[in-house]
Amino acid sequence: MDIFNALIQGFMTAATPVNLLWALVGCALGTAVGVLPGIGPAVAVAMLLPITAKVEVTASMIFFAGIYYGAMYGGSTTSILLNTPGETASMVTAMEGNKMAKSGRAGAALATSAIGSFVAGTIATVVVTLFAPTVAEFAVRLGPPEYFMLMVLAFTTVSAVLGKSSLRGLTALFLGLAVGCIGMDQITGAARYTMGKPELLDGIDIVLVAVGLFAVAEVLYFALYEAKTRDTQNHMGRVHMTRRDWKRSVPAWIRGTVIGTPFGCIPAGGTEIPTFLSYAAEKKLAKGDDKAEFGTSGAIEGVAGPEAANNATVTAALIPLLTLGIPTSNTTAVLLGAFQNYGINPGPQLFTSSAALVWALIASLYIGNVMLLVLNLPMVGMWVKLLKIPKPQLYAGILIFATVGAYGMRQSTFDLFLLLGIGVLGVVMRRFDFPTAPVVVGMILGPLAEAQMRNAVAIGEGSWTIFLQRPMSLTLIIIVLAVLIVPRVLKWMGNKKALQAAAA
Repeated sequence: MDIFNALIQGFMTAATPVNLLWALVGCALGTAVGVLPGIGPAVAVAMLLPITAKVEVTASMIFFAGIYYGAMYGGSTTSILLNTPGETASMVTAMEGNKMAKSGRAGAALATSAIGSFVAGTIATVVVTLFAPTVAEFAVRLGPPEYFMLMVLAFTTVSAVLGKSSLRGLTALFLGLAVGCIGMDQITGAARYTMGKPELLDGIDIVLVAVGLFAVAEVLYFALYEAKTRDTQNHMGRVHMTRRDWKRSVPAWIRGTVIGTPFGCIPAGGTEIPTFLSYAAEKKLAKGDDKAEFGTSGAIEGVAGPEAANNATVTAALIPLLTLGIPTSNTTAVLLGAFQNYGINPGPQLFTSSAALVWALIASLYIGNVMLLVLNLPMVGMWVKLLKIPKPQLYAGILIFATVGAYGMRQSTFDLFLLLGIGVLGVVMRRFDFPTAPVVVGMILGPLAEAQMRNAVAIGEGSWTIFLQRPMSLTLIIIVLAVLIVPRVLKWMGNKKALQAAAA
């Protein structure tokens, strides 16, 4: 009943005219950003962080939640029509959705994507409502050793899951940890790695890193490597679904939601695994003519399931973000930076210290889901027109927006050079397949992990065995080792069997 009352209060806050307007603007902007190829929600939130500095905190968080949801909804449009997934979450959607578009069924693909996103997003929001406070209550009982190991788990899983290799992920993570050490030591007050620059005494702002790694790097990468590519466009047709499409889509939506929600709840990072699992499940369960459509004319289950899994994952990802302060994706990492800009540290105390804000945010997810369904189904034709904006002009506008926003934070020319340098680093990382999410995660969580580690060692009176003496901490150490070792053992065993089969 307490949860119900808190949610009602959240709806009363979120449903004020000002907050509804911010939610609508966020959803519309997010959908527009999602439709534009190559620009994901992380880029959108990073670009818009500076301009909301003077906005009231609840309205600002509702605005960012709208962008977060909207971009995930809109990402399917460009994947289906252009075979250009702007986010890794949309890769699987493009596999079958674009084939449906080429066979004249783009309307059905877009419809099942939008409705599936609504169904999965709503169910996952109910899960967030019911279980986030419970997770927060449990997290309050954790001490510094457990928190440090939780952050190590976040470092390990995000680094291992994202990118093409664990080594590259861990390299990106250590880069983020190093950047997080720049500035004054939290405990001693000594300057670290500032190279004598007074501008670095306060550290490097997370907003600057986010804008540089995502927005500026995206523009520079396009100018260097993708400017000569030609756009193609498919005929959309009517946005509707036949009775047979509904019959095939509904079970796929449910299965996708069931697969995606647990992956969002755990701090494992990424939507790639649940979306691919959902696609594999739908392909395995399909029979007869339905199965024959996979990889040929396009199977609607191959769009419905992964889209539902994607939206369930990104919605449930708010549980570890709000209750543990652990981001599990690019966008949640940037959202964590947005919280910290307002002096709010997500974690177990958030549901007591900022209860009104949290429940208004959760209530806005329900409202945003309905808004997005209304925006996506009748207005898909309008969103598709955004694809006609020439890419050079589009990316030039993004670069101007990012530069003005970064300069506006401190009116510092040094920040502009730093922004460009971070952008170039982002291009190099993308060129050589280094994931950027671990950099942001390492930079945000690194200082927090350092503080918890020092506190834990102090509790253990200088002994590192404190991490082995507490059951929860020891369990997390075992999980971290499993994340690092088990995939390699399985890969080695698979290679060994393949060699034996080849020899036979």
